[in-house]
Amino acid sequence: MVPSRKNTVFVDGVILNGPTTDAKAGEKFVEEACRLIMEEVVLKATDINEKVCEWRPPEQLKQLLDLELRDTGEPHHRLLELCQDVIRYSVKTNHPRFFNQLYAGLDYYSLVARFMTEALNPSVYTYEVSPVFLLVEEAVLKKMIEFIGWKEGDGIFNPGGSVSNMYAMNLARYKYCPDIKEKGLSGLPRLILFTSAECHYSMKKAASFLGIGTENVCFVETDGRGKMIPEELERQVWQAKKEGAAPFLVCATSGTTVLGAFDPLDEIADVCERHGLWLHVDASWGGSALMSRKHRKLLHGIHRADSVAWNPHKMLMAGIQCCAFLVKDKSDLLKKCYSAKASYLFQQDKFYDVSYDTGDKSIQCSRRPDAFKFWMTWKALGTLGLEEKVNRALALSRYLVEEIKKREGFKLLMEPEYANVCFWYIPPSLREMEEGPEFWAKLHLVAPAIKERMVKKGSLMLGYQPHRGKVNFFRQVLISPQVRREDMDFLLDEIDLLGRDM
Repeated sequence: MVPSRKNTVFVDGVILNGPTTDAKAGEKFVEEACRLIMEEVVLKATDINEKVCEWRPPEQLKQLLDLELRDTGEPHHRLLELCQDVIRYSVKTNHPRFFNQLYAGLDYYSLVARFMTEALNPSVYTYEVSPVFLLVEEAVLKKMIEFIGWKEGDGIFNPGGSVSNMYAMNLARYKYCPDIKEKGLSGLPRLILFTSAECHYSMKKAASFLGIGTENVCFVETDGRGKMIPEELERQVWQAKKEGAAPFLVCATSGTTVLGAFDPLDEIADVCERHGLWLHVDASWGGSALMSRKHRKLLHGIHRADSVAWNPHKMLMAGIQCCAFLVKDKSDLLKKCYSAKASYLFQQDKFYDVSYDTGDKSIQCSRRPDAFKFWMTWKALGTLGLEEKVNRALALSRYLVEEIKKREGFKLLMEPEYANVCFWYIPPSLREMEEGPEFWAKLHLVAPAIKERMVKKGSLMLGYQPHRGKVNFFRQVLISPQVRREDMDFLLDEIDLLGRDM
C-alpha cells in the first residue's frame, strides 16, 4: 500500500505517513494459510491412509523447498505453495503411527491454545504485559504441586526438561553455597553430584554448562531393570566425602528415556536426608503417571523431593514445548537464585501487586506462555480425562507386550513398567542360530535396516538404539489417544514384512 503524498513526512528518506503493510492482503493470507493447515494437517492427522513422512535426502530436499532468501519478497500464492511443501515433507508427528519419540498425537485443545498465543504473541515476565497468562501459569503450577504431594511450592515453565534439570542443578548449588551467585566458582570446594547411569544426557550438559564439570557427575549403577541402586548411591556419597569432595545433589529419574524405569524414590530420599543432599527428580517423561490413581504408585516417594521436572507435552500431549520445573521451597529460593532486578522491567513502585511479575525468577527474559496449552487441555478434559490418557496408553502398551510374546521372531528386552516397550525383531535367517557373538553382531544390523525401509516407505516411524551392552532394539512408545489396537497389530505386521528377507 502506497501512503498518500499529502502532508508527507520524510525522515532520512523514509516516508512515515500511514502503515507500510497491506492489512487486507495480510488478513487474506492468514485466512488461506489457516485453511491449508486445517485441510493438510488437522483433518489428515488421524488418517492412517496418509504417510507418516515423505522422505527425501537432505540435498534433494534443499532443492525441493526453495530455501533461498532473496532481496525482494515473493507473492502470496508462492508463499502458500511453500507452506504446502513444508507440510508435505515434514514428519507427521500427529499420525497414529508415529512412535519415534516421547511425544506424539494431536490434542485439539492444546492446538487452539497455541494458535491463540502465536496470534497474541505475549511474553510472560510481567503482569502488565501478560496478565492472563501469568495467572494461568500460577493456577497450573499450583495444581501440579498438589499432584506431587506438596502442601505448597513454587515453579516456572521453561523450554524443555533439559533446562529444568539445569535449573535444579544450579538451584541446589545455590542452596549449598549462596555466595556463588556473586563471587563465582573461585574458592569453592570440588562440588559433586550423583545421578543414575540411566539418566538423561542433559545432566552431563548441565554440569558442563554450569562449570561443575562432567568429571564431577557420579553415575550410580542401576539394577537389571534400569533403576538406581540406593546402596550404591550411598557408597558413592561416602567415597566422595572421603576424597574431600562436596556432594550437593542427587538426581533420580522417574521414567528413563529408553527403558522407562522409575528409580526407588523413598530409598533415595533416605540417603539424601542422611547426607543433607538436594533431591531432584527428573520426571519429565514419567511425571504424568501422577495423574492416574492406578499408576501414580510408580512415583511413590516423589513428595520427598526438593524439586521435580515434569513435561506435560509428553504423555499429556500439551504440545511442544510445555515443561514445568517445580520446587518444594516457598521462601522465594528461585527468585533469590536467578533474580537480576532489571529496573526497566521489575519496578517496585508499579500501581499493582508486583509479586505477579514472576519473570525475574526465570533465567530467560522473553518467555512463552507454555502453561496455557496445558491449562486449555486440562479445562477441556478435566482431571479424569487426563487420567484416562495415561491409563489408555499403558493399557495399549500391555496389549503390545502380550502380542510380542505370541509372535514368532519377536523378543522382549524386558517386561515394561511404563509405556516404553523394548524388543528385538529376529528375521527368519537368524531364528535357528545360537545366541553367540555372531548372532548378536548380525541382529545389531537388523533394526537400522528396517528403520530405513519404514521411513522411506512412510508407513510408520519407530525408534531404535543399542543400550548398555545390548545390540540395537526397537523402542515403542505409546502416547497418542488416536492410536488403536489395530495400529499395534499393524506395527508388528509391518516390521515382519519389512524384515523377513534379511
